[in-house]
Amino acid sequence: MTELPNGTTPGRADAIAGASAILFDLDGVLTPTAIVHEHAWRELFDGFLKTVPEAPRYRESDYFDHIDGKPRFDGVRDFLASRNIVLPDGPPDDDPGHDTVHGLGNRKNKVFNDIVEAGGVEPYEGSVRFIESARARGLKLAVVSSSRNAPAVLKAAGLSGFFPVVVDGVVAVTAGLPGKPRPDTYEFAARLLGLPSRACVVVEDAVSGVQAGSAGSFHSVIGVDRGAGRQALLDAGATLVVNDLAELL
Repeated sequence: MTELPNGTTPGRADAIAGASAILFDLDGVLTPTAIVHEHAWRELFDGFLKTVPEAPRYRESDYFDHIDGKPRFDGVRDFLASRNIVLPDGPPDDDPGHDTVHGLGNRKNKVFNDIVEAGGVEPYEGSVRFIESARARGLKLAVVSSSRNAPAVLKAAGLSGFFPVVVDGVVAVTAGLPGKPRPDTYEFAARLLGLPSRACVVVEDAVSGVQAGSAGSFHSVIGVDRGAGRQALLDAGATLVVNDLAELL
């Protein structure tokens, strides 16, 4: 666990005290859409691996080990690499039916959007309460997500009005920013808020996202354990790990 300047480990109040802004990951932190992403990835690779019978089948641990929190096409590449499979990239808008990195990523995106459109999005109650409390205290708020669907998910969850700054996968590509576990997207969000990184708290549920926060000079990094594991998040650099953001109220 990260130490404070006086050499003590931080409590829940210390993790936010003195900060000016909170930068939230979206899927798994504010909304349970990480579960939808996980389902979509499983459906994608269960189908694809049928064409590669010698490769190990998709396992639940693959999501957290190779995919969670990363930009979509990086997740495709890293999962394929875990099976020693190399595919051509193809164009970014490649047809979802093509077995290329971009084709597979776009196929996964279609599955995800179909699920969201059919069932809607209900945000975590504790996260909504925490957001409302943070805004009432005058903290600036932003969302930093690897997903290119972040604005649509925020709108579906009724959360768009809380976040004047959203740095998603589209913004990252347009600005030429490397994705998590690099800190660049979080640092970019801080600049858009007009603040130095050290004034911003990062909130993440994915190991790659916590690594991104830990790699930058942020005020603190709060891990939310939605399945990655408390110790895994601490080992990745989390200052503090909670099961729900309501624990910070």
